Amino acid sequence: MPKLPILKDKELIKILKKLGFTQHRQKSTSHLIMKHSDGRRVVIPIHPGKDIPKGTLLSIIRSTKIAKENFFN
Repeated sequence: MPKLPILKDKELIKILKKLGFTQHRQKSTSHLIMKHSDGRRVVIPIHPGKDIPKGTLLSIIRSTKIAKENFFN
C-alpha cells in the first residue's frame, strides 16, 4: 500500500476536478463542497499555507469511493 502524499488544498481540488468533481458550494471560507454527477460529495478544508492532514486526506479519498491507488493516477 503506497504512502499518502502531502498535499495542499489547491492540489487536492485539482485532482478531484480531473476525477469529475465540480465545485458545488463553499460554506463560509473554510470548507469547499465538491459534487460528482452521480451524487457523491466531498468536503475539502480550505486553510491557506497548511497541508491537509493525512487522516483527513484518507477520509476524503474514502468518501470519493475510489481506490487509493487509483486516486493519484
